[in-house]
Amino acid sequence: MVSQAMISVDEALERILSYFDRLEPEERPVPDALGQVLAEDVESTIDIPPLDNTAMDGYAVRAADTEGASEANPVRLRVSGELAAGYIFEGEVTPGSAVRIMTGAPVPRGADAVVPFEETDESSTGSDREFGTFAKSASEVGVLKAAKLGANIRRAGEDVGRGTLVLPQGTVLRPAQIGVLASLGKATVRVIRRPVVAILSTGDELLQPGQPVEPGKIYNSNAYSVAAMVRESGGIPRTLGIATDTVDALTAKIGEGLDADMLITSAGVSRGDYDVVKEVLAKEGDIDFWTVRMKPGKPLAFGAFPAGDRKVPHIGLPGNPVSSMITFELFGRPAVYKMLGKSGWQRPTVRAVAEERIVNTDGRRVYARTIVSQREGRYYASLTGPQGSGILTSMAQANALAVVPEEVAAVEVGDEVECLLLD
Repeated sequence: MVSQAMISVDEALERILSYFDRLEPEERPVPDALGQVLAEDVESTIDIPPLDNTAMDGYAVRAADTEGASEANPVRLRVSGELAAGYIFEGEVTPGSAVRIMTGAPVPRGADAVVPFEETDESSTGSDREFGTFAKSASEVGVLKAAKLGANIRRAGEDVGRGTLVLPQGTVLRPAQIGVLASLGKATVRVIRRPVVAILSTGDELLQPGQPVEPGKIYNSNAYSVAAMVRESGGIPRTLGIATDTVDALTAKIGEGLDADMLITSAGVSRGDYDVVKEVLAKEGDIDFWTVRMKPGKPLAFGAFPAGDRKVPHIGLPGNPVSSMITFELFGRPAVYKMLGKSGWQRPTVRAVAEERIVNTDGRRVYARTIVSQREGRYYASLTGPQGSGILTSMAQANALAVVPEEVAAVEVGDEVECLLLD
Protein backbone atom coordinates (compact mmCIF):
# COMPACT_ATOMS: atom_id res chain seq x y z
CA MET A 1 0.00 0.00 0.00
CA VAL A 2 1.32 3.42 -0.96
CA SER A 3 0.46 6.44 1.14
CA GLN A 4 1.11 10.04 0.15
CA ALA A 5 -0.41 11.62 3.27
CA MET A 6 1.93 13.34 5.67
CA ILE A 7 2.28 11.50 8.94
CA SER A 8 3.80 12.61 12.23
CA VAL A 9 7.37 11.96 13.31
CA ASP A 10 6.09 9.75 16.12
CA GLU A 11 3.96 7.61 13.81
CA ALA A 12 6.80 7.29 11.31
CA LEU A 13 9.16 6.10 14.03
CA GLU A 14 6.62 3.61 15.38
CA ARG A 15 6.04 2.13 11.93
CA ILE A 16 9.75 1.91 11.15
CA LEU A 17 10.66 0.22 14.43
CA SER A 18 7.91 -2.37 13.93
CA TYR A 19 10.01 -3.84 11.09
CA PHE A 20 13.06 -4.47 13.29
CA ASP A 21 13.95 -7.06 15.91
CA ARG A 22 17.00 -7.81 17.99
CA LEU A 23 19.58 -9.70 15.95
CA GLU A 24 20.98 -13.13 16.79
CA PRO A 25 23.93 -13.71 19.14
CA GLU A 26 27.52 -14.23 18.11
CA GLU A 27 30.72 -15.18 19.92
CA ARG A 28 33.21 -12.31 19.91
CA PRO A 29 36.72 -11.76 21.31
CA VAL A 30 36.28 -9.70 24.46
CA PRO A 31 38.34 -6.68 23.24
CA ASP A 32 36.23 -6.49 20.06
CA ALA A 33 32.86 -6.55 21.87
CA LEU A 34 32.96 -2.93 23.11
CA GLY A 35 29.51 -1.36 22.80
CA GLN A 36 27.72 -4.64 22.15
CA VAL A 37 25.02 -6.18 24.34
CA LEU A 38 25.50 -9.37 26.34
CA ALA A 39 23.36 -12.21 25.02
CA GLU A 40 23.67 -14.30 28.20
CA ASP A 41 24.36 -13.99 31.92
CA VAL A 42 28.04 -14.05 32.89
CA GLU A 43 28.86 -15.86 36.13
CA SER A 44 32.27 -16.15 37.70
CA THR A 45 34.01 -19.51 37.98
CA ILE A 46 36.73 -18.05 40.22
CA ASP A 47 37.22 -15.74 43.19
CA ILE A 48 38.64 -12.30 42.43
CA PRO A 49 41.12 -11.80 43.89
CA PRO A 50 41.89 -15.52 44.16
CA LEU A 51 43.90 -15.13 47.39
CA ASP A 52 44.29 -12.57 50.16
CA ASN A 53 46.78 -10.05 48.78
CA THR A 54 48.40 -6.80 49.76
CA ALA A 55 46.98 -3.46 48.67
CA MET A 56 50.31 -1.67 49.25
CA ASP A 57 54.07 -2.11 49.09
CA GLY A 58 55.32 -2.80 52.58
CA TYR A 59 55.84 -5.57 55.10
CA ALA A 60 53.55 -8.49 55.91
CA VAL A 61 53.46 -8.79 59.68
CA ARG A 62 51.53 -10.12 62.64
CA ALA A 63 49.57 -7.12 63.93
CA ALA A 64 50.18 -8.17 67.52
CA ASP A 65 53.95 -7.85 66.97
CA THR A 66 53.59 -4.11 66.19
CA GLU A 67 51.69 -3.05 69.30
CA GLY A 68 53.15 0.10 70.88
CA ALA A 69 55.23 0.99 67.82
CA SER A 70 55.99 4.69 67.31
CA GLU A 71 58.57 6.88 65.65
CA ALA A 72 60.14 7.44 69.05
CA ASN A 73 60.03 3.75 69.93
CA PRO A 74 60.09 1.60 66.74
CA VAL A 75 59.36 -2.10 66.95
CA ARG A 76 62.12 -4.02 65.20
CA LEU A 77 61.22 -7.14 63.25
CA ARG A 78 63.44 -9.69 61.54
CA VAL A 79 63.05 -9.66 57.71
CA SER A 80 62.71 -13.29 56.64
CA GLY A 81 62.15 -12.79 52.91
CA GLU A 82 60.84 -10.74 50.01
CA LEU A 83 57.77 -11.41 47.86
CA ALA A 84 56.70 -9.92 44.53
CA ALA A 85 53.28 -10.13 42.87
CA GLY A 86 52.76 -13.38 41.03
CA TYR A 87 54.71 -15.53 43.50
CA ILE A 88 53.90 -17.50 46.66
CA PHE A 89 55.97 -17.26 49.85
CA GLU A 90 56.79 -20.80 50.86
CA GLY A 91 57.51 -20.00 54.48
CA GLU A 92 55.46 -18.44 57.25
CA VAL A 93 55.47 -15.14 59.14
CA THR A 94 56.39 -16.23 62.65
CA PRO A 95 56.34 -14.10 65.82
CA GLY A 96 58.88 -11.28 65.58
CA SER A 97 59.35 -11.61 61.79
CA ALA A 98 58.17 -9.78 58.66
CA VAL A 99 58.19 -10.40 54.90
CA ARG A 100 58.91 -7.55 52.50
CA ILE A 101 56.00 -7.60 50.05
CA MET A 102 54.96 -5.80 46.84
CA THR A 103 51.43 -4.66 45.89
CA GLY A 104 49.27 -7.55 44.65
CA ALA A 105 51.41 -10.31 46.14
CA PRO A 106 49.56 -13.02 48.15
CA VAL A 107 49.78 -12.45 51.90
CA PRO A 108 52.07 -15.11 53.44
CA ARG A 109 50.76 -17.61 55.98
CA GLY A 110 50.90 -16.27 59.51
CA ALA A 111 50.60 -12.57 58.51
CA ASP A 112 47.41 -10.68 59.32
CA ALA A 113 48.37 -7.10 58.38
CA VAL A 114 50.62 -5.15 56.02
CA VAL A 115 52.64 -2.17 57.19
CA PRO A 116 53.33 0.23 54.29
CA PHE A 117 56.91 1.30 53.63
CA GLU A 118 56.00 4.83 54.72
CA GLU A 119 55.34 3.56 58.27
CA THR A 120 58.74 1.88 58.59
CA ASP A 121 62.28 3.19 58.77
CA GLU A 122 62.76 1.93 55.20
CA SER A 123 60.88 5.04 54.03
CA SER A 124 64.07 7.02 54.52
CA THR A 125 66.00 4.93 51.98
CA GLY A 126 64.14 6.38 48.97
CA SER A 127 65.71 5.14 45.75
CA ASP A 128 67.35 2.18 47.48
CA ARG A 129 63.87 0.69 48.03
CA GLU A 130 62.94 1.21 44.38
CA PHE A 131 65.84 -0.92 43.20
CA GLY A 132 65.44 -3.58 45.86
CA THR A 133 68.87 -3.05 47.42
CA PHE A 134 67.44 -2.39 50.87
CA ALA A 135 66.14 -5.93 51.27
CA LYS A 136 69.46 -7.40 50.23
CA SER A 137 71.37 -5.46 52.84
CA ALA A 138 68.86 -5.29 55.74
CA SER A 139 68.10 -8.17 58.06
CA GLU A 140 65.50 -6.25 60.06
CA VAL A 141 63.11 -3.34 59.77
CA GLY A 142 61.75 -0.81 62.25
CA VAL A 143 57.96 -0.38 62.38
CA LEU A 144 57.02 3.20 63.29
CA LYS A 145 53.24 2.76 63.74
CA ALA A 146 51.15 -0.06 65.15
CA ALA A 147 49.22 -2.01 62.49
CA LYS A 148 45.53 -2.79 62.80
CA LEU A 149 44.39 -6.34 62.23
CA GLY A 150 43.70 -6.83 58.47
CA ALA A 151 45.28 -3.49 57.51
CA ASN A 152 46.02 -3.10 53.77
CA ILE A 153 44.90 -6.64 52.92
CA ARG A 154 42.47 -7.29 50.06
CA ARG A 155 40.52 -10.43 50.87
CA ALA A 156 39.99 -13.31 48.45
CA GLY A 157 36.69 -12.89 46.58
CA GLU A 158 36.04 -9.36 47.84
CA ASP A 159 35.53 -8.14 44.25
CA VAL A 160 33.87 -11.22 42.76
CA GLY A 161 32.92 -14.47 44.47
CA ARG A 162 32.95 -17.81 42.68
CA GLY A 163 29.49 -18.65 41.30
CA THR A 164 28.09 -15.10 41.51
CA LEU A 165 26.29 -13.33 38.66
CA VAL A 166 28.72 -10.65 37.51
CA LEU A 167 27.10 -9.20 34.38
CA PRO A 168 23.45 -9.94 33.50
CA GLN A 169 22.15 -10.52 29.99
CA GLY A 170 21.36 -7.21 28.29
CA THR A 171 24.36 -5.37 29.74
CA VAL A 172 26.03 -2.95 27.32
CA LEU A 173 29.75 -3.67 27.31
CA ARG A 174 31.61 -0.47 28.12
CA PRO A 175 35.34 -0.30 29.02
CA ALA A 176 34.76 -1.27 32.67
CA GLN A 177 32.71 -4.33 31.67
CA ILE A 178 35.40 -5.35 29.17
CA GLY A 179 37.90 -5.21 32.03
CA VAL A 180 35.64 -7.29 34.29
CA LEU A 181 35.31 -9.97 31.60
CA ALA A 182 39.08 -10.09 31.21
CA SER A 183 39.49 -10.37 34.99
CA LEU A 184 37.28 -13.47 34.86
CA GLY A 185 39.67 -15.01 32.36
CA LYS A 186 37.21 -14.85 29.47
CA ALA A 187 38.77 -14.59 26.00
CA THR A 188 35.41 -14.48 24.17
CA VAL A 189 31.88 -13.43 25.06
CA ARG A 190 28.43 -14.06 23.58
CA VAL A 191 26.83 -10.82 22.41
CA ILE A 192 24.13 -9.57 20.04
CA ARG A 193 25.84 -9.07 16.71
CA ARG A 194 26.21 -5.68 15.10
CA PRO A 195 23.82 -4.93 12.21
CA VAL A 196 25.25 -4.43 8.74
CA VAL A 197 23.77 -1.32 7.10
CA ALA A 198 24.14 -0.98 3.33
CA ILE A 199 24.28 2.65 2.17
CA LEU A 200 23.54 3.68 -1.42
CA SER A 201 23.70 7.18 -2.87
CA THR A 202 21.69 8.05 -5.98
CA GLY A 203 22.02 10.80 -8.57
CA ASP A 204 23.75 11.60 -11.85
CA GLU A 205 25.18 14.72 -10.25
CA LEU A 206 27.33 12.91 -7.70
CA LEU A 207 31.09 12.49 -7.64
CA GLN A 208 33.11 10.48 -5.15
CA PRO A 209 35.56 12.48 -3.03
CA GLY A 210 38.95 12.35 -4.67
CA GLN A 211 37.60 12.66 -8.21
CA PRO A 212 38.28 15.87 -10.16
CA VAL A 213 35.53 18.46 -9.81
CA GLU A 214 33.28 18.79 -12.87
CA PRO A 215 30.74 21.42 -13.92
CA GLY A 216 27.28 20.67 -12.58
CA LYS A 217 28.55 17.97 -10.22
CA ILE A 218 28.75 17.78 -6.42
CA TYR A 219 30.63 15.47 -4.10
CA ASN A 220 28.81 12.60 -2.42
CA SER A 221 28.77 13.68 1.23
CA ASN A 222 25.63 11.81 2.32
CA ALA A 223 27.19 8.35 2.17
CA TYR A 224 30.05 9.53 4.38
CA SER A 225 27.96 11.30 7.00
CA VAL A 226 25.40 8.49 7.21
CA ALA A 227 28.11 5.80 7.34
CA ALA A 228 29.73 7.69 10.21
CA MET A 229 26.39 7.87 12.03
CA VAL A 230 25.85 4.13 11.52
CA ARG A 231 29.28 3.40 12.98
CA GLU A 232 28.72 5.81 15.87
CA SER A 233 25.41 4.04 16.62
CA GLY A 234 27.17 0.67 16.81
CA GLY A 235 26.37 -0.70 13.36
CA ILE A 236 28.67 -1.76 10.53
CA PRO A 237 28.31 0.53 7.48
CA ARG A 238 28.81 -0.89 4.00
CA THR A 239 28.78 1.71 1.25
CA LEU A 240 27.55 0.58 -2.17
CA GLY A 241 28.74 3.60 -4.13
CA ILE A 242 26.55 5.69 -6.44
CA ALA A 243 23.60 4.63 -8.57
CA THR A 244 22.78 6.80 -11.57
CA ASP A 245 19.25 7.99 -12.20
CA THR A 246 18.07 5.00 -14.24
CA VAL A 247 15.82 2.15 -13.19
CA ASP A 248 18.30 -0.52 -14.28
CA ALA A 249 21.30 1.03 -12.47
CA LEU A 250 19.36 1.56 -9.27
CA THR A 251 17.83 -1.92 -9.32
CA ALA A 252 21.26 -3.51 -9.74
CA LYS A 253 22.79 -1.48 -6.92
CA ILE A 254 19.92 -2.24 -4.55
CA GLY A 255 20.46 -5.93 -5.25
CA GLU A 256 24.03 -5.58 -3.94
CA GLY A 257 22.70 -4.50 -0.56
CA LEU A 258 20.06 -7.16 0.09
CA ASP A 259 22.38 -9.31 2.21
CA ALA A 260 22.53 -6.49 4.80
CA ASP A 261 20.28 -6.05 7.82
CA MET A 262 19.07 -2.64 6.65
CA LEU A 263 19.32 -0.72 3.39
CA ILE A 264 19.70 3.06 3.37
CA THR A 265 19.35 5.13 0.20
CA SER A 266 19.70 8.88 -0.08
CA ALA A 267 17.89 11.07 -2.62
CA GLY A 268 15.39 10.05 -5.26
CA VAL A 269 12.30 10.13 -3.02
CA SER A 270 10.95 13.59 -3.87
CA ARG A 271 8.62 14.48 -6.76
CA GLY A 272 11.11 15.35 -9.48
CA ASP A 273 11.18 13.75 -12.93
CA TYR A 274 14.45 11.96 -12.14
CA ASP A 275 13.58 10.72 -8.65
CA VAL A 276 13.46 7.09 -9.75
CA VAL A 277 13.91 5.54 -6.30
CA LYS A 278 10.15 5.58 -5.76
CA GLU A 279 9.56 3.78 -9.06
CA VAL A 280 12.08 1.05 -8.32
CA LEU A 281 10.95 0.57 -4.75
CA ALA A 282 7.30 0.30 -5.71
CA LYS A 283 8.17 -2.30 -8.36
CA GLU A 284 10.76 -4.40 -6.50
CA GLY A 285 9.73 -4.09 -2.86
CA ASP A 286 6.91 -3.87 -0.39
CA ILE A 287 7.12 -0.14 0.17
CA ASP A 288 4.94 2.36 1.96
CA PHE A 289 5.89 5.85 0.78
CA TRP A 290 5.04 8.82 2.84
CA THR A 291 5.98 12.33 3.70
CA VAL A 292 6.69 13.17 7.31
CA ARG A 293 5.42 16.28 9.04
CA MET A 294 8.89 17.61 9.83
CA LYS A 295 11.38 20.19 8.60
CA PRO A 296 13.92 19.44 7.28
CA GLY A 297 13.33 15.89 6.07
CA LYS A 298 9.77 15.88 4.73
CA PRO A 299 10.28 13.37 1.86
CA LEU A 300 10.93 9.87 3.22
CA ALA A 301 10.37 6.34 1.93
CA PHE A 302 10.16 3.23 4.04
CA GLY A 303 9.36 -0.41 3.49
CA ALA A 304 11.17 -3.67 2.79
CA PHE A 305 12.70 -5.62 -0.09
CA PRO A 306 12.25 -9.39 -0.39
CA ALA A 307 15.53 -11.31 -0.17
CA GLY A 308 14.90 -15.04 -0.25
CA ASP A 309 13.01 -16.05 2.87
CA ARG A 310 13.63 -12.71 4.59
CA LYS A 311 12.84 -9.06 4.06
CA VAL A 312 15.37 -6.25 4.25
CA PRO A 313 13.97 -3.04 5.76
CA HIS A 314 14.72 0.06 3.71
CA ILE A 315 14.82 3.72 4.66
CA GLY A 316 14.89 6.15 1.75
CA LEU A 317 16.45 9.35 3.09
CA PRO A 318 16.07 12.76 1.41
CA GLY A 319 18.92 13.95 -0.78
CA ASN A 320 19.68 17.26 0.93
CA PRO A 321 22.60 16.60 3.31
CA VAL A 322 21.05 18.12 6.44
CA SER A 323 17.74 16.35 5.80
CA SER A 324 19.61 13.10 5.29
CA MET A 325 21.45 13.39 8.60
CA ILE A 326 18.44 14.49 10.65
CA THR A 327 16.15 11.77 9.28
CA PHE A 328 18.78 9.12 9.99
CA GLU A 329 19.18 10.52 13.51
CA LEU A 330 15.44 10.30 14.16
CA PHE A 331 14.65 7.01 12.39
CA GLY A 332 17.80 5.12 11.40
CA ARG A 333 19.66 5.37 14.70
CA PRO A 334 16.75 3.95 16.75
CA ALA A 335 16.50 1.05 14.28
CA VAL A 336 20.21 0.25 14.71
CA TYR A 337 19.79 0.35 18.48
CA LYS A 338 16.82 -2.03 18.34
CA MET A 339 18.78 -4.52 16.23
CA LEU A 340 21.65 -4.29 18.73
CA GLY A 341 19.29 -5.13 21.58
CA LYS A 342 19.88 -1.75 23.18
CA SER A 343 17.28 0.32 24.96
CA GLY A 344 17.59 3.98 25.78
CA TRP A 345 18.37 5.20 22.28
CA GLN A 346 16.65 8.50 23.06
CA ARG A 347 18.98 11.49 23.20
CA PRO A 348 18.96 13.60 26.36
CA THR A 349 17.00 16.83 26.15
CA VAL A 350 17.16 20.16 27.95
CA ARG A 351 14.94 23.23 28.05
CA ALA A 352 16.95 26.15 26.73
CA VAL A 353 16.28 29.87 26.32
CA ALA A 354 16.10 30.81 22.63
CA GLU A 355 18.53 33.58 21.72
CA GLU A 356 17.09 33.96 18.21
CA ARG A 357 13.64 33.67 16.68
CA ILE A 358 12.79 30.25 15.18
CA VAL A 359 9.90 30.37 12.72
CA ASN A 360 7.58 27.48 11.85
CA THR A 361 5.92 28.47 8.57
CA ASP A 362 3.81 25.45 7.62
CA GLY A 363 2.78 23.42 10.66
CA ARG A 364 5.57 20.85 10.56
CA ARG A 365 7.82 19.85 13.46
CA VAL A 366 10.96 21.94 13.03
CA TYR A 367 14.44 20.70 13.94
CA ALA A 368 16.68 23.76 14.06
CA ARG A 369 20.45 23.35 14.32
CA THR A 370 21.62 25.06 17.48
CA ILE A 371 24.52 25.50 19.84
CA VAL A 372 23.41 24.92 23.43
CA SER A 373 25.52 26.47 26.16
CA GLN A 374 25.11 26.90 29.90
CA ARG A 375 25.46 30.20 31.74
CA GLU A 376 24.60 30.97 35.33
CA GLY A 377 22.69 27.74 35.78
CA ARG A 378 20.53 28.08 32.65
CA TYR A 379 20.76 26.64 29.15
CA TYR A 380 20.74 28.90 26.10
CA ALA A 381 20.25 27.96 22.44
CA SER A 382 21.59 29.95 19.50
CA LEU A 383 21.17 29.04 15.84
CA THR A 384 24.22 27.90 13.87
CA GLY A 385 23.39 30.31 11.08
CA PRO A 386 21.23 29.86 7.96
CA GLN A 387 18.97 26.82 8.31
CA GLY A 388 18.67 25.64 4.70
CA SER A 389 18.64 21.86 4.31
CA GLY A 390 21.64 22.04 1.99
CA ILE A 391 23.89 23.86 4.48
CA LEU A 392 25.84 20.93 5.92
CA THR A 393 28.14 23.17 7.95
CA SER A 394 25.11 24.04 10.09
CA MET A 395 25.19 20.42 11.31
CA ALA A 396 28.95 20.48 11.81
CA GLN A 397 28.62 23.47 14.16
CA ALA A 398 25.58 22.19 16.08
CA ASN A 399 25.58 20.27 19.33
CA ALA A 400 21.78 20.12 19.54
CA LEU A 401 18.53 20.31 17.61
CA ALA A 402 15.92 22.78 18.86
CA VAL A 403 12.52 21.13 18.43
CA VAL A 404 9.60 23.42 17.55
CA PRO A 405 6.26 21.55 17.78
CA GLU A 406 3.86 21.50 14.83
CA GLU A 407 1.30 23.72 16.55
CA VAL A 408 3.80 26.45 17.49
CA ALA A 409 4.12 29.17 14.84
CA ALA A 410 7.32 30.62 16.22
CA VAL A 411 9.67 30.48 19.17
CA GLU A 412 10.47 34.04 20.17
CA VAL A 413 13.68 35.33 21.72
CA GLY A 414 13.53 34.56 25.43
CA ASP A 415 11.11 31.65 25.05
CA GLU A 416 12.13 28.21 26.27
CA VAL A 417 12.53 25.52 23.62
CA GLU A 418 13.23 21.81 23.97
CA CYS A 419 16.65 20.87 22.63
CA LEU A 420 17.75 17.40 21.61
CA LEU A 421 21.42 17.08 22.59
CA LEU A 422 23.59 15.53 19.89
CA ASP A 423 26.92 15.93 21.65
